[in-house]
Amino acid sequence: MKKILSIILFLAIAFTGFAQIDTDDNFFEDEEDEELADADSTSIEKVVKIAVDTLRTKDKYTNVILYEDQTWDYLPLPRPGIDSTSIYDRWWNTESLHAYIGYPKESIPDEVDILLVDETHGFKVPYKTKVHSGFKWRRKRAHTGVDLPLDTGDSVRVAFDGVVRFSSSSHTGGYGGLIVVRHSNGLETYYGHLSKRLVIPGEPVKAGEVIGLGGSTGRSTGPHLHFETRYKGQAFDPERIIEFEHGALRGSLFTLKKDYFNIYSHYGQSEKQEAEAKAAVVAAKQAQYYKVRSGDTLSRIASRNGTTVAKICKLNGISANKVIRPGQTLRVR
Repeated sequence: MKKILSIILFLAIAFTGFAQIDTDDNFFEDEEDEELADADSTSIEKVVKIAVDTLRTKDKYTNVILYEDQTWDYLPLPRPGIDSTSIYDRWWNTESLHAYIGYPKESIPDEVDILLVDETHGFKVPYKTKVHSGFKWRRKRAHTGVDLPLDTGDSVRVAFDGVVRFSSSSHTGGYGGLIVVRHSNGLETYYGHLSKRLVIPGEPVKAGEVIGLGGSTGRSTGPHLHFETRYKGQAFDPERIIEFEHGALRGSLFTLKKDYFNIYSHYGQSEKQEAEAKAAVVAAKQAQYYKVRSGDTLSRIASRNGTTVAKICKLNGISANKVIRPGQTLRVR
């Protein structure tokens, strides 16, 4: 009888222990389930966040998103890169100094961001000196670059990595010895009046490589480097991107505006001066001219063209008693 009672007691204790263990296991499982549920709830909470506003930052390629729950997050935007291949596929001409003849200017965006340098593409100033003559209207001719004084034989270096598109000393107009390099960042640079060219079309070049020697060939009054920057064939002021006197870029990223292709638009202008430059372009397009005939006077010309002598004098920079001659062209509007 005692033996039977012992067996029953043992079984009762064992059953109670197993039940307790099973209960404890369920407890831990419940805890884990609750944690997972909390985690899932948090994840779902993040997914259903509602954005209420977007703010700009000093970095034009990073915005801030504001959420309904008064939290925020950074939003990275696509950045421009340097394309090392496709830029050399189209509008490529080794026989003509200008390759983009016929390129539709209207297809160029009002603004385009150009990455000038990155980790693998560098820069070197073509010639370090103070600019002698800048991007402007000069002697009834558009001077579409900058003149950098040097001595004949001085080394001229390529500004960015790229491929030589044109290299010649004939059929270059007033450029004389000229080298044109197309760069991986989409720009082309012109190096004029060279006494010697050291590269040929199709030759890859690295920033800082000597590509020619300075001189005074072509339409030149003394040794200097005529340097231009162009985008899709359109020239803009090189001083917008390069500080020649210190031999440095003004920044690694350049926002090129379509207005910069205007010969009256140059680096360092105030907003008022830029507005005046735009107005000058509009006025130039609307300008009217008159060829002086025998017997004409300023008074007669003004009457024929519905204007005044004073306005004609102001437009042409002359005085009212200026002697005019047959064949002379005067701007009347």
